[in-house]
Formats: sequence, structure tokens, C-alpha cells
Amino acid sequence: MSLLQESGKDFGLLILRVFFSLFMIFGHGWNKLVEFPRLMDTFPDPLGIGPMLSLSGAVFAEVICSILILLGVKTRFFAVPAFITMMVVALLVLGNDPFVRQEKALLYAVVYLVLIIAGGGKFSVRD
Repeated sequence: MSLLQESGKDFGLLILRVFFSLFMIFGHGWNKLVEFPRLMDTFPDPLGIGPMLSLSGAVFAEVICSILILLGVKTRFFAVPAFITMMVVALLVLGNDPFVRQEKALLYAVVYLVLIIAGGGKFSVRD
């Protein structure tokens, strides 16, 4: 692979990491973090671990993991909980809903799967 192709791939991974992380943080995770006290007793509990632990896991994946993925810190490692969270949302939380409701979680899951496979690229803090 030429240097230009390699740089293009790494730049593409940077764009993917940054934008999907920002979309996840501000589109999904931030509200859960801010509303944590109000949501901790009523949050969906698809794994049977309790609403507070389910909410904590979602906040961890959607905010903490997303920040670290955005920066490119152990991208493959932190994409795993984010991937699992999106699969739980798509298959368990929205499992009986029409595909159109599951689609967004599945799209995020595919992006996280790509990052698990490809890593964060050269433009990472520490991949």
C-alpha cells in the first residue's frame, strides 16, 4: 500500500472515530449521564442486572468509551463494550420493534465492529 493510501485509510479512521463518537456522546450518552439520578430506577434492564447497573453500563459505553475512541486510546479495546451495548439495544431492548427502530443501533454496532477490526489508525493517541 502506498503512503498516500495508508494516510487516506488512517484519515478515514480518524473521521469515523471522531464523528461517530461525537454523535454517540451528544446524541445518546450525555443525556443519560446528566439525567442519571432520575433514570437510575426506571432505565431498561434487558440483562437482568438492575436498572442502575444497566444505566451505568450504557453511560460507560456511550460516554466514556466514546471519548476514548474519539481520542484513539485503545480503540479496539473500548469499541468492544460500545459494540456489545449497541447489540443489546438492537436485539434485546428494541428486539420486538420494527427494523427501522433497530437500524440506528445496528449502524453504530457496525462502526464499532470496523474499529475493533481496523483499530484507530495512525492518528490515535495510543492504539
